[in-house]
Amino acid sequence: MKKIMLTLVLLAGIRASYAQSALTLQDCLKYALANNQALARTRLEEDMGRFKTSEVRGQALPQVNANGSYTNNIKKQVLPIPGDFVGEPGKTVLLTAGVTHNVVASGSITQEVYNQSVFTGLKAAKAGEEYYRMQTVQSEETVIYNVTSLYYAALVSREKTIVLDANIDKLQQLVNTTATQVENGLARKIDLDRMRVNLTNYKTQRINAQNQFLIQANQLKMQMGMSMGTALELPATSFKEIESKTATAADFGGVTLDNRIEYKLLTKQEELQNYQKKAYIAQYYPSLQLGGNYSYNGISDKFDFLKSKSGGSTASWYDMASVSLTLKVPIFDGFARRSRVSQANVTLKELSKQKEEVALSLNTQFENAKLQAQNNLSTIRAQKENVELANEVYLSTQNNYNLGLASLTDLLDSETSLTEAQNNYNEALLQYKLAELDIIKSNGNLKSLLN
Repeated sequence: MKKIMLTLVLLAGIRASYAQSALTLQDCLKYALANNQALARTRLEEDMGRFKTSEVRGQALPQVNANGSYTNNIKKQVLPIPGDFVGEPGKTVLLTAGVTHNVVASGSITQEVYNQSVFTGLKAAKAGEEYYRMQTVQSEETVIYNVTSLYYAALVSREKTIVLDANIDKLQQLVNTTATQVENGLARKIDLDRMRVNLTNYKTQRINAQNQFLIQANQLKMQMGMSMGTALELPATSFKEIESKTATAADFGGVTLDNRIEYKLLTKQEELQNYQKKAYIAQYYPSLQLGGNYSYNGISDKFDFLKSKSGGSTASWYDMASVSLTLKVPIFDGFARRSRVSQANVTLKELSKQKEEVALSLNTQFENAKLQAQNNLSTIRAQKENVELANEVYLSTQNNYNLGLASLTDLLDSETSLTEAQNNYNEALLQYKLAELDIIKSNGNLKSLLN
């Protein structure tokens, strides 16, 4: 009980630490692999696979059974026999058969000496256990992929709110300054109203961006298996790490089908189907079974089995034993076995075509992800230059506006262009990371994100 309480306290401490400190991507992934409900269900199925292997293995082990029975012959059978056998010729004598009470204790043991179906089933069960393990790996990769994509999307959404916050602050200062100028007759009220309209629009955009971030954060917590009531804080530095990595991206490698869990699962299914085919073929083979039986019987017309002979027991006890060797030779089953083998061959052909289809799909996904990543890299570079240019235009327009050389329309337009450029840049970073994630998935290296 103390160990259980200590474990609960430690678990609560770990979850509390997650709630109090900012979570890196690796923190989120490790938490998700430990708490995701769908993954936990898949791991239970993996346990089920091990138990199924044990069940099949049991068929190859000795089968031992014990039985006990008690029979009370309330009305005994009567056997008519010629009286000549008992000294009464010419008559039919009725004899009572059996005794009133009968107690039997018996045991049996059987062992498969040769049964090809059982031996093939053992190999198939072991391969099935590996298949369940691979399904767990696939579920883990799905969790890693979903958590990573939501993590980056949440970072970008939060960055959008930061951009809007900065623009709101700048515009609020301009509104305050212009309001003072209007009071002193140095600016027009219509200009102040236009600024306030833009400010309200920015605040509305900020609310929408914040809601989007909260929704993505909730989706992230759901994928992680984290309670909705738990606070989720993301580190402020992670977004800059995204930006720095885009500058060094070059070689995307190549797709290796043997690393893709989807392809490996189909290969394992093919192996399992081959075992199924062998199991059907094994039904043509004879089987040999060794068996043994032993029984100990007690009979009496009185229920005095517990008494000893010296105590007046009338029970008689005797035992029986036998050893058997059973050979079963299949001869004809109406071509049912042949039909099952033919069905297995068709299934193998279907799996072969499915593997070809999946291989083509995986290669296509990889090539598309490379193209998308390369395109996004170009977009990032262009948008970064665009942000710098838009910022220069805004600063220059703001200076000219303060000097009376630019109109309010020019200032507001340059500010809107700067905001759009910043958001486009952030979106380009997100799209690059998602394309990079697809490439990592294509290479079968999603677990590398844990490091």
